[in-house]
Amino acid sequence: MIKGFIFDLDGVIVDTAKYHYLAWKELANSINIDFTETENEQLKGVSRAESLQRILNWGNVELSETKFNRMMSDKNKIYIDYINKMDETDILPDVPRVLNFLKTHKQLIALGSASKNAKYILKKLDLFDEFHVIIDGASVTNPKPNPEVFLTAAEKLHVSPIDCFVFEDAEAGIEAANAAHMKTIGIGDPKILSKANKIFSDFTQIPNVYLKNLIYK
Repeated sequence: MIKGFIFDLDGVIVDTAKYHYLAWKELANSINIDFTETENEQLKGVSRAESLQRILNWGNVELSETKFNRMMSDKNKIYIDYINKMDETDILPDVPRVLNFLKTHKQLIALGSASKNAKYILKKLDLFDEFHVIIDGASVTNPKPNPEVFLTAAEKLHVSPIDCFVFEDAEAGIEAANAAHMKTIGIGDPKILSKANKIFSDFTQIPNVYLKNLIYK
């Protein structure tokens, strides 16, 4: 049985969430908006433009289109400075084992991420060639929780959505995958990921036998 396995990037394959937080915090503080990890949780899986708009709404701040675009660019530059220092040691535990298991069993693997830096990050982690398909923020129009990113990944893999499994750490991502009629596997906090079909704290908790059952069940 050939199934499609679609992975989010931030918080699933690598913990870039901390770098997003630091970059958004620096940017928000520069225009006198307080920004904490609580607000940051609400930006997981959300596009850069929507994230900035939410921050501005929280601070009751309005910007011109030119200033808005400049701030998005500034945030990305700060973020890139952080990820430029990344390497294979930043891959989250047991992600390579899971990817290798799926590859050994000739399954199709895709990335479905809101990040426009996804390809660059995968190259930094030496994981780029592990994916048959990479759908990132530059590949789709609608951000999660719209299911476009996952439906596009399934289409490129030539696999029906009902035969796809999505690994996600964000509520918006789980909602998007559910809307695409895919099976959802939450990675992280059960309280945030309560709508997932199955939840694990991280990949070390996912045994090979569980993956095998997904493939052949």
